[in-house]
Amino acid sequence: MDGPSPVKSVGHRYEVKPAGRYEVGHTGRSRVRPASCAVVKPAGHYEVKPAGYCNDKPASCPVCLELLKNDTICSNPEHHKGDEEVQATASYILLLFNATLSLVSIPPAIMLGSWSDRAGRRWVMALPSVLSLLSGGLLLAVDLLENISVYWTLMAAALTGLTGGHVTIFLSSFSYLADLTMGSSSSRTLRMALAESMIFVGGSVGFLLGGFLEQEFGLKSAFGAYIGCHVLVVLYIVLWLRDPTTSKNTRIAPYEEDTAEQGSHADKSRLFILKYAKLSFKAVFKRRSGQERLKLHFLILCTFINNLVAVGDQSILLLYLMYEPREFTTALFGVFNSVRMLLLGFGLLGLFPVLMRCMKDMTLAKLSALFRIASYVLLALSNNTWMVFLVAVVGAPSGISQAVIRSLSSAIVGHDEQGAMFSFSASVEATCILIAAMIFNGLYPLTLPTFSGMPFIIMAVFTLIVLILLQWISEMPATHPRLVLSD
Repeated sequence: MDGPSPVKSVGHRYEVKPAGRYEVGHTGRSRVRPASCAVVKPAGHYEVKPAGYCNDKPASCPVCLELLKNDTICSNPEHHKGDEEVQATASYILLLFNATLSLVSIPPAIMLGSWSDRAGRRWVMALPSVLSLLSGGLLLAVDLLENISVYWTLMAAALTGLTGGHVTIFLSSFSYLADLTMGSSSSRTLRMALAESMIFVGGSVGFLLGGFLEQEFGLKSAFGAYIGCHVLVVLYIVLWLRDPTTSKNTRIAPYEEDTAEQGSHADKSRLFILKYAKLSFKAVFKRRSGQERLKLHFLILCTFINNLVAVGDQSILLLYLMYEPREFTTALFGVFNSVRMLLLGFGLLGLFPVLMRCMKDMTLAKLSALFRIASYVLLALSNNTWMVFLVAVVGAPSGISQAVIRSLSSAIVGHDEQGAMFSFSASVEATCILIAAMIFNGLYPLTLPTFSGMPFIIMAVFTLIVLILLQWISEMPATHPRLVLSD
């Protein structure tokens, strides 16, 4: 997905750590596969993990070294009084990194989806990996060269965000699947679920692989794996992946129609950007027959709330689990997150296809929301390890609702609006990083003296709103045969 988060703690240190991703492949038919070297977690979810600074690798601790300029202290920080300063600076850099990545990625994400409707999905799918190679190289340089300021990681975030980062990967991959499954709503829903599951599978593998590489071989190997993943993705897209035939046929007319206009404004990149951004907004807000426009707006709102809750979850989960009486270690937290993501992936890969044979898609989406609500209530009330791990089991079907929401959204818009619609939806998702941080990171400290699980109760309430919206959508009439979901 995106470039690495600039700060990750190991022991008491804060280090740079790379992120995970997935891809969609095509060899005559649609097929979803995880990137072979998925590293760390998906969707740009980062958190500061308080815990030694440098262990045996002082060069791996840019924050500590830049502040204290003392290898000995950074390797043995237990008795140093500057610990709080290092933690505060690391947290500040992490906030700047996420803000840069989020804000920079929104404008290109709005534009690139509409552009992919005209120019094809492959190149839009490859763009984030191309700039992520540069971002990974810069982060590797920050780790290797002691005279480079840790604030250069913000430039790495900007490089990744210039092509939309993980939101561009989402919109291009889901648009690609929508093209492949045009005319088959049940097939589309299933394949959307398979693609959605790669987020969780890649995140689980990333937590384990990223931590293992960093601990055993240092950050250089973790960044090397990150760069290697993007090299493989670019090679796969360029040498193997092909645009769907359906997508090519439906793009000819719009693309030729716009050629003259593009030629007359070739030197005006600003107009080029505004043109495709306008197409994204038009795809979402244009008048549609019946209640289709309102239905699409509700679905995008569901996407926003789901992602707001997911980002807020990752923002405070570690702090919550380390707080008494749970008192998780960072190692136990890593195990829990891996188990949780594996079960979410299993819910989409194994459970969902089986349940589709006997239940409708929308019914499954509403049940998924109910299980997510139950998991957050249980998490808020958990006071020991086994209750926390039970949360992962109860929440296993939670990923189904978003897969159905994506499928329903793509069924409403036309074949030449898939990229534009997913572009708008992905841009909305990108804003969740900042909004969730402000809501839940601001709320959590205030609840510690009374009930530390209150933020998760609020997440359950947000998910209840999603359930209500899904029920509302299910009662709206389907005005076109292609919108009727089959089992």
